[in-house]
Amino acid sequence: MIRHKQTLGATLVALLMLVAVSVMAQDKIVVDFYYPTAVDGPIDEIIAKYEADFEAMHPEIDVVPAYTGSYTQTRDTIRTEIAAEDVIVDVAVMLATDLTSFVEDESIVPAQQFIDAMDTADAFTAGFFPAFLANSADEDGMIWSVPFQRSTPILYYNADLFAEAGIAVPTNNEELIAAAQALQTEDRAGLLLPVAGTFPTWLYQSFAAAYGQPIVEASPAEVFFNTPESLAAVEFITKLGMAEADGGFAVGPMGGSAWGDTPTAFTSGQAAMIYHTTGSLTSILNNATFEVGVAFLPSGPAGETGTGYGAPTGGGNLYIFAAAAPEVQEAAWLWVEYLASDTVQSDWGANTGYIAATVGAWDVEPLKTLVTEKPQYLVARDQLEFAVKEFDSYRSIDVQGIINTALSSIISGNVPLSEAQATLDAAQVQIDSLLAEYK
Repeated sequence: MIRHKQTLGATLVALLMLVAVSVMAQDKIVVDFYYPTAVDGPIDEIIAKYEADFEAMHPEIDVVPAYTGSYTQTRDTIRTEIAAEDVIVDVAVMLATDLTSFVEDESIVPAQQFIDAMDTADAFTAGFFPAFLANSADEDGMIWSVPFQRSTPILYYNADLFAEAGIAVPTNNEELIAAAQALQTEDRAGLLLPVAGTFPTWLYQSFAAAYGQPIVEASPAEVFFNTPESLAAVEFITKLGMAEADGGFAVGPMGGSAWGDTPTAFTSGQAAMIYHTTGSLTSILNNATFEVGVAFLPSGPAGETGTGYGAPTGGGNLYIFAAAAPEVQEAAWLWVEYLASDTVQSDWGANTGYIAATVGAWDVEPLKTLVTEKPQYLVARDQLEFAVKEFDSYRSIDVQGIINTALSSIISGNVPLSEAQATLDAAQVQIDSLLAEYK
């Protein structure tokens, strides 16, 4: 009997402990976190590690990460929730270029309110590279989102092929074509530009900027799409895939390559050079059997210095959603602050290839040691000197759809180059009509 009573007692204690644990779990603040990816690599494992480390520091918070596909799929999922008035997401990584649209919808809250409450507000803001903050703030300077997985496109080249042929790394688009044509074979493209499909706008911005007129500047009410610089940029991109007999350069497929296939084509030796996000750097370095070189994008004609560099920034920021309860927003901000820390940014950059968005991240491990061993990681950071604000405007999603459609029709060859200016003009009319109410 005594043994039986002890068993009952032990069972009762165990039940009480389970109840206590259950109550504690219910008392936790749950933060639903959506994240996309546009690069190869064990992103889920990295995020899970951050979640565990963060929750160890904040046991009162339960972060629930959910991989939501591509950037576009993530944005569409969130917009569907908002439209249905059934918002699950509390904080998410979305494109930096989604900012104006979500500010317009009043579906996000400004990060500025949390920053202003920090004792180290000025230091926090000053810790980010200015080129990245350009897509975090509105035209009045209020910060709405926080840089996290930021990038620029960069030039990847097969350094072994360059060395064997005695070719210098190109610094403008004339040298780019010369190198691509010299290194092209029947089985190897000279240059792959991943603009095939539905989102050529990002890489197109490199050429527009390098020709002298970025597609956007300070005001989200203005878009520059039918300029002489824009025409020159889209003509150059299109000629990459055109036959030499038709006035093209014939260094890659007509219409460009597919985004997801391009890094694999490069590492398998099917391309001498590619344009791609710095976020693919770690994966490319891990998979290539040759020496991988990286360089600034030589997208424009030679200027006074002989170079034709130009690049947009890219990647995603962290957004906190207005539908979340105030205490959830506060918890979400702690998660954002953690992900934006120098320590996490250093780890994230080293493990993914994304550019660590804070200056201090480059002075702490593991990035500090990594860049001495693999200086390729420094190139994208240093290219920020030539980077321009990434496309964003009022009615951003609609405007980008117009731009993507126009670019795709020209680059694919469905619209001949003789009609390219008319296509850009028609697109500009559509864009201006959407933006008229904001001017």
